[in-house]
Amino acid sequence: MKSHWISILALTCFCASPTVHAQTPAITGIAHIAYRVSDLDKEVKFFAQLGYEVAFANTSGAKTTEAFVKIDDRQFIEIYPQTDPSQPLGWMHVCYETDAPYALDSIYAEHGLNPTKVVKAGAGNLLFTLKDPEGRVTEFTQYMPGSRHTHDRGLHLGQDRVSGQLLGFELPVADLAAARKFYLNLGFDVKDAAGAIRLAVPGAPDLRIEVHSAGAGSEPQTLFAVPDARKAADKLRRMGLNGKRHGKLVFVRDPDGNSFVLMETGSEL
Repeated sequence: MKSHWISILALTCFCASPTVHAQTPAITGIAHIAYRVSDLDKEVKFFAQLGYEVAFANTSGAKTTEAFVKIDDRQFIEIYPQTDPSQPLGWMHVCYETDAPYALDSIYAEHGLNPTKVVKAGAGNLLFTLKDPEGRVTEFTQYMPGSRHTHDRGLHLGQDRVSGQLLGFELPVADLAAARKFYLNLGFDVKDAAGAIRLAVPGAPDLRIEVHSAGAGSEPQTLFAVPDARKAADKLRRMGLNGKRHGKLVFVRDPDGNSFVLMETGSEL
């Protein structure tokens, strides 16, 4: 795992200057990252300890089917409860924010990525999806006036949030060459590294994404920005969480063992 820590930290050293660029993307950031969890209440409590609040939720009868944990006004963690033992737990998908979903959908169709049609989703935003080479869903959304996300602007921004920026993620894949082609077709700039690729888009210069070849013990990790790793680690301890600091990185796990990383950037970007 130590090599992964070094790999994540190295992401601070590359910027969004184009290396290989297939299309000028209309991606402006990460809207949300989704997880499926074994116990929704425990997961909500975990994020509450990190200082985050549930902005709103979807329900079916008396049961919550999805909770939207707010990082900032444009970024969320979506939490889905496991409803069947066959459903895998953990990292589910990423949703990118775009300012031109119809144009982006058309470009991806031309590239043979088989995107769904743009629709208005349940929360009131425009949305389309496609699948990566391993069958994981990748989403693209545009926040719309009147949506639940837009109505929540300025609300549910906990004063004790450990971070105000969802920075990116690290994702292990079985076929790095297929992943490289996929992300090029999505319009990302791709920088090759040893056993990994690092991704950037001009519309979101602060984004940090690394995709690497899966190996023993590799796992997805979601990355947050903090101005000071030592202070962040101290804050986790005060909140009753066992965060482990390694230099400018702090690692903390949720009740299911999913890994979240706080990276010192000098500012919250």
